[in-house]
This record gives sequence, structure tokens and C-alpha cells, in this order.
Amino acid sequence: MSWWKFWKAKPAQRDFVSEFLRANEEAIAGARALEQLRFTVLDTETSGLDPRKDSILSFGAVKVSGMKIQVSSAVEWYPESPNNGGKTAPIHGLVGIPNPIAAEDFAKQVLAYVGNSIIVGHHIGFDLEILGKQLGFFGLERLPNPVLDTLSLAIRLEHGPHADRSRIHLESYSLDSLCARYGIETEDRHTAAGDAFLTAQLLLKLLKKCRQKGILNLKDLLKNY
Repeated sequence: MSWWKFWKAKPAQRDFVSEFLRANEEAIAGARALEQLRFTVLDTETSGLDPRKDSILSFGAVKVSGMKIQVSSAVEWYPESPNNGGKTAPIHGLVGIPNPIAAEDFAKQVLAYVGNSIIVGHHIGFDLEILGKQLGFFGLERLPNPVLDTLSLAIRLEHGPHADRSRIHLESYSLDSLCARYGIETEDRHTAAGDAFLTAQLLLKLLKKCRQKGILNLKDLLKNY
């Protein structure tokens, strides 16, 4: 058997990736208070739910710092995609986006935007996996930033740090369900920017609950992650 067909050369690391990694070499101090933390809350709309085959159709994000949403920082970008809408088109309506951003320019914009902040998302693992595939073409194996999943944080706050997920009705921890529970109006749902903004509002509600439970700094916030 010839093994060469199963081997793929590792993409060379681009200069903008190297600069991003250097800027993230120093870890955020675990003792830093919640009020001092900077978060990038993000969401992606994709052509499907398989990161191996599907791609990003839109990327939305907003920054949170000083326990406030920085509304003016909100972005929504549409990168080039080999998939035109895909099976999820009826949900997000993203078909035939004009003038999409070239893949390398999109990667540069994402890394510059994220910087050395804490990345936040709802069910963030999927977003990171599909983002990682796209960034991998430019030599970034994974984002080095601390990561916070609002779904996991909500479960921790409501059921304790050692909650058994097999005993939890996870549908009650969807973004829609949590927004309803925490009094957040779900406008502009199923757009990347809209969902990022909803998740940012949810994050602030959860951080307030964190303080009530004595979770006051980054180290405590990321415990069990």
C-alpha cells in the first residue's frame, strides 16, 4: 500500500499567525477579577453541522469588558465558502452572499479581533472546531485563548460544579431556553451577530450569578473547564 496519499503536508505558519501567538504567550492572571476581564463573544452560522465537510457562512462577535457589552465593537463578517447555504439555509437564509471576504483576510480579521481576550460562546466547541479548520490552512492548530461556554457555565451555576449531564434535560439549556429563563428578548435570532449579542447578554447574567456564588476571578470562573 502506498501511504503518500494519506499524508498531507502541514500548512506553513503565516506571519500574522506567528504574531498572534506571540501576543498570547503571556497567560491572563488567574487572580484577575471578573470586572477586569475582556471577553470576545462569538457565533458562527455554517453550511451544516459537520466541521469536516461544512464551512463558515457568517461570523458574528461582540466584546464585553468592565461587565458591559461594547455595542460599537460588534461585527458580522461573511467569508468565502465552498458551500452555498447548505442544509441550514432555511434557518439562517445565507445564500449567495455578495463580495465575501477572502479566506486569508477573514483569518487575519478574526485573530486581530480576538486578540488575547477570553473567547465565549454558547456550545462553543462546535464554533471553535469549524473556526480551527479554517484557521488551520494558515498554520494555526488551535486558538490559545481561554474559553468559556455559557451552556456549561449555566449548568454549573444551576446544578453545581460536578453536575451529571446525563441527568439534565439539555434542551432546557439551549440559547432560547436560557434567554427565556433569564429575561432576555430573543430578537435577531439565527444570525451570527444576533446570536453573539444574545450570548453576551446571557454571559452578563451568568457573571452576576457567579459573583453571588463567590466566583470572583478568572481562576474560579474557568475551574472545571
